[in-house]
Amino acid sequence: MTLTKQQIITKIHLIISVCIVVPVSFVYGFNPSSEFDIHLNTVDEHNFFKAIMGLYLGFSIVWILGIFKPNYLKLALVTNIIFMLGLGFGRVLSWFIDGTPTFGYQFGTVAELFLGFYGLWVVTTFYKTTPNP
Repeated sequence: MTLTKQQIITKIHLIISVCIVVPVSFVYGFNPSSEFDIHLNTVDEHNFFKAIMGLYLGFSIVWILGIFKPNYLKLALVTNIIFMLGLGFGRVLSWFIDGTPTFGYQFGTVAELFLGFYGLWVVTTFYKTTPNP
């Protein structure tokens, strides 16, 4: 399958998101202390991180559908924008309120904001709608 330039532009951030979010979801779900300064002590804490894993995997499925099925592309783009900007702005808020996180979270913040704004650019550039009269 050969991708056109426009298909690459409109889907590359979805591919990048899936390649990052799927592995991170498994780390969060099964061993967050292996990569992050997170140490779970209660069943509720483990349950919370497994739920986050499920949420990440669920969104990844939507993005994969958008990559391969044209009918799902706009849904994938919008959910990716919400997901990435939601994480990014939440981390920025934490940065100001809680202090500077480790480098991994700093990098993640910048990457999430970039992917979210890139998706916003894709939607506004390639999926303009005309207003209803």
